[in-house]
Amino acid sequence: MRLWRRASAVLKDQNSIWIASLSRRTALRNPDIESAVIKATNHDEFSIDVKNTDRVFKWIRLSTCHVKPLVWSISNRMKKTRSWVVALKVLILMHGVINCNVQAVQKIGKLPFDLSDFTDGHSDPGKTWAHNSFIRQYYAFLDQKSITIYQNFEERKAQKIVSIIKELQLLQKLQGLLDLLMQIKPKSNATRVPLVLDAMDGIIIEIFDIYSKICRGIAIILVNIYSAKKAEATMALELVQKAKAQGDDLSLYIEFCQQIGVVNALEFPMVEKVPEEGIEELEQIIIGLSESEKSVGNELDSKQQEDTAIVVVESENSNEGKDSKRTTIITDKWEKFEEDLMIISQENPFSPSWVSPVLHSKINNQEQLPDLISF
Repeated sequence: MRLWRRASAVLKDQNSIWIASLSRRTALRNPDIESAVIKATNHDEFSIDVKNTDRVFKWIRLSTCHVKPLVWSISNRMKKTRSWVVALKVLILMHGVINCNVQAVQKIGKLPFDLSDFTDGHSDPGKTWAHNSFIRQYYAFLDQKSITIYQNFEERKAQKIVSIIKELQLLQKLQGLLDLLMQIKPKSNATRVPLVLDAMDGIIIEIFDIYSKICRGIAIILVNIYSAKKAEATMALELVQKAKAQGDDLSLYIEFCQQIGVVNALEFPMVEKVPEEGIEELEQIIIGLSESEKSVGNELDSKQQEDTAIVVVESENSNEGKDSKRTTIITDKWEKFEEDLMIISQENPFSPSWVSPVLHSKINNQEQLPDLISF
């Protein structure tokens, strides 16, 4: 039965390739790209066609005019299949496309297909429920990542200078993506097959990349935390608290991946924890910023009282005669202004110990997992 199913799948792929070769070349369709997509997403559940997968990536980097035909080919491939193998290979291929640093890819936004309710149509649902779940979770992450890339692209195009609030919001989105990534996992022994484990290798690399960006982003923001406003500092605190919780979850996730044999998980460096004293120090910074804002308000009130007091004194002196000198009265309240606005000068608790300068360097080689120096 299994042999017959594999033979049938091969015939389906060959038939699809033959039909694609007969199509006309237009701005939306490219027979060569269609054939490469079909070969890269074939029904073989034991291996990935690396050659044709690389061909797709080369086309994307070669010219942006290949993006539309590629997106159309992938979308068309998904509409015609109910195989979990093909669906997973499409997601793996789309994952690589999204990670291509090409402007046309950044404009894709929401994915052109929907696998949020995917169900394999060739096997008993009782046997493939874990495969279906894996594909749905993988799709949820890729769809959200593509949307986030598009939103970030549009915001940076509209604003050349990005505010600290925008940077904080981007970090929140990255943390959301990390949560989605950690939901992607094989939930039964039936899904611990070579194809799924290959997909998990890519997930681990993605986790490393996003988690490193979160660490680097928080490190940069915390360096400038003393010049931030209360709202910005509060958002930074929420990010650090979230990072602490994610660090704990990530350790468990990596441990699980190591147990099921994900190769890249074995090379993933140990995740360090966010120190509680660091969070407490950040809370004290926020309190200090609150007191500073109150002092600024008191200064404005005092300034109004000062102007009023000066007018009163001038008015009283004016009644004494033309030769009377006008005087200005300085009270103790106004002398305390500088003291009230003193900024907390404690050392940044995050920079010397658990934030490393290495985090400020961009990771260029995605295929190797360098040492992760994190929280």
